[in-house]
Order: sequence, then C-alpha cells, then structure tokens
Amino acid sequence: MVVIRLSRGGSKNRPYYNVVVADSRNRRDGRYIERVGFYNPLAAEGGESLRIQLDRVTHWQDKGAQLSETVGRLVKKAGATAKA
Repeated sequence: MVVIRLSRGGSKNRPYYNVVVADSRNRRDGRYIERVGFYNPLAAEGGESLRIQLDRVTHWQDKGAQLSETVGRLVKKAGATAKA
C-alpha cells in the first residue's frame, strides 16, 4: 500500500520532516516515491514552517494512497492557509 507520511531529517533535538509518498513496507526514513512537502516544527518566527503541494497529495490520494494521521492534520492546516 502507498502511504503519505513524514520522513525525519535534521539533527538531534532539531527535527525537520519531509512529507513523502512511500510504500508502507519501506522504513520511515528510507526509500520514497516522491517528496511532496516539508514540515519544520522549530521554524523561526518569520520562517516558513509548512509547505505541501496539495495538488500532488490529491493526485496520490486519487490513486489510492492513504494519509498518515499526522499528515492528514498537516494537510488540513496547509489547505486552510492556502485558502486564506
């Protein structure tokens, strides 16, 4: 099954996440099909903390990809900021 989930990057105590489309059998930080965004929970005050290509997420969902719980929450947040 294809899943859209977070892949952790960054260093110790400084997490940085890529939003990736991956096969569910692959490791969390392993091989992925496509990178569709990023999430930086420790972004500076004026910095960009979330960017998701909503058109690519929709494309993969139409092909049967499932969103992880966290990515589902982030997509809602990104959709709300895109409409504003």
